[in-house]
Amino acid sequence: MYNIIDGKAISAKIKEELKEQVAELKSHGAEICLAVIQVGDDKASSVYVNNKKKACEYIGIESLSYHLPAETKEAELLELIESLNQNSKVNGILVQLPVPEHIDEDRVIKAISPMKDVDGFHPESVGALSIGQSGFVSCTPAGIIQLLKRSNVEITGKECVVVGRSNIVGKPMALLLLRENGTVTICHSRTRDLKEVTKRADILVVAIGKPKFIDESYVKDGAVVIDVGIHRNEDNKLCGDVDFDSVAPKTSYITPVPGGVGPMTIAMLMHNVVEAYHMQNK
Repeated sequence: MYNIIDGKAISAKIKEELKEQVAELKSHGAEICLAVIQVGDDKASSVYVNNKKKACEYIGIESLSYHLPAETKEAELLELIESLNQNSKVNGILVQLPVPEHIDEDRVIKAISPMKDVDGFHPESVGALSIGQSGFVSCTPAGIIQLLKRSNVEITGKECVVVGRSNIVGKPMALLLLRENGTVTICHSRTRDLKEVTKRADILVVAIGKPKFIDESYVKDGAVVIDVGIHRNEDNKLCGDVDFDSVAPKTSYITPVPGGVGPMTIAMLMHNVVEAYHMQNK
């Protein structure tokens, strides 16, 4: 019988822990602040931004919101980021992606001070992770490590396979599993005999961006399966990259969609904001 890893419950526990930490800091006069910038009116982005504001409010973090029109020039956005970099009251800066096409996403990510890069996307943050130094870690992979640890899933010595090599999930996920002493393989669109590789996995993390792509034929008995994908199926219901109904019976642990990895991303963002405060106020 498989176990469902409940991301809602685990993220709620992390938020409670952060709420206590922030209350303690505030009792000593601290103020913690996250600045969120959204350019344009992408509906999914608006939902994410709203959820981030709610999480800040719950934990006790002040949030500054900047909602800029879609036609905002890149130079104007970079100017705002620089002013927030210089603002000592702001601990974390987040630019909601994607940005409109006329704005260079890479330039925007690099403009954020590495000390305030709570998304963990800055090249300095990624570099620190790759050589084992402390720094901000991309929120979704960091959340997956928490899901595994808080479900008492042993990573050390395990065969870990990551399907997907994006900068936001796949690559940092592999580095984090390596940091936890897993033996790591990264798969992608050019991987030969994908099934043969994924069937070796004790821990299989799927971030391939294709609905229900992974079925039971990709999974070995007793594996732990983490599904990062989120899509709408033909019935407009949410589903992941994993065909849950066929895969779940083969697993020891599995994350559902929704309610698995998703809630962890914002919880870990809040964790990074609190970490940013500590880094800036050693």
